[in-house]
Amino acid sequence: MTDQTEGTARLGVFGAKVHLYESVTSTNDVVAALADQGAPHGTVVVAKRQTAGRGRHGNDWFSPLGTGLYVSVLLRRLMSPLLPLAAGVAVADTLRQTAKLEAWLEWPNDVVAVTADGESRKVAGILLEATTVDGQRARVVMGIGVNLREARWPGALAARAGSVEGVTGTRLNPDDVLIQLLATLSERCDDLESGSIADLLRRWELLAPSSRGTTVEWSVGATRRRGITEGLNEDGALIVRVGTDHECLVGGEVRHVRTRSETR
Repeated sequence: MTDQTEGTARLGVFGAKVHLYESVTSTNDVVAALADQGAPHGTVVVAKRQTAGRGRHGNDWFSPLGTGLYVSVLLRRLMSPLLPLAAGVAVADTLRQTAKLEAWLEWPNDVVAVTADGESRKVAGILLEATTVDGQRARVVMGIGVNLREARWPGALAARAGSVEGVTGTRLNPDDVLIQLLATLSERCDDLESGSIADLLRRWELLAPSSRGTTVEWSVGATRRRGITEGLNEDGALIVRVGTDHECLVGGEVRHVRTRSETR
């Protein structure tokens, strides 16, 4: 009983109400429905399978049974714009602790690992969906998908997706990863609520080597822009040097471009 109490306490706000499902359309959808029914801040939904999982920018998230961890949490009192960065740090640090995986971040919170062949593979993704009332954010649903085991990745995913097991050869217990993830995420959320963001931003940059000195491209409307990353500013925006000017990117998607000097 004492061990169980201590374990729940370690999860912080995410240890109070955890819903477990065999299969759902999307864990984010289930959390949103629970939120509409009055579910409290910190509610957690975990599923073994998603039939309509989704990632950022409208992409699907391949979520077959027995290969991944699919979890979403409800945040009501934490509306920080730094949530995407905090989530990325929590996931990367969790995989480093549980799998001894050298997990890295790419803007803003894709979690990648490098295979023995030198290929970068995405092993985890994060999707935040906010609901607004009268122009103000009323809640945020944070969805996290981790590829724990190898799968037959469909279509274009075959060239980009990877798994913890595929990179490390280690088969993890999903429950162990879930507990560590919720505990670490709770710590990062506590940092945001207390205003202790300097260490969080430093940790994000440390886990994201491409945030400095990497050529990236992104879109502004129909225009394609290119620049070189120069780290984060104090508000958590990605600074990119474009010629002699600097631009600050908030969210969005960037594409890493390997120039001739960067491939030497």
